[in-house]
Amino acid sequence: QVQLVESGGGLVQAGGSLRLSCAASGRTENDYNMGWFRQAPGKEREFVAAMTWAGGVTAYADSVKGRFAVSRDSAENAVYLQMNSLKPEDTAVYYCAVKRFRSYITYVNVAEYDDWGQGTQVTVSS
Repeated sequence: QVQLVESGGGLVQAGGSLRLSCAASGRTENDYNMGWFRQAPGKEREFVAAMTWAGGVTAYADSVKGRFAVSRDSAENAVYLQMNSLKPEDTAVYYCAVKRFRSYITYVNVAEYDDWGQGTQVTVSS
């Protein structure tokens, strides 16, 4: 199992930026595909971004494409989500997740991931 801890959430005005971090421990996240998801109150958890284990392929939800960027630092066992031009509709709890499998394709479904962090709250005010 991989333990994941998200950080970097907070309150920001619309148009602002935040950078979320996801620190991994246990089996190193370098071996696995990673994903970011979010869940707003009263809504289902939804896909935000994903990256393959080697970092060569990324995928984004249409709602964040061009504004968010996922990256990883293998030396730090960390994955990041840079969020720019934030909108009130980006308000949610953001989760990172790991799929304990090496693949050259990305995964966008909640059920495809094995381990999850506890989440970090992002609130965007208008």
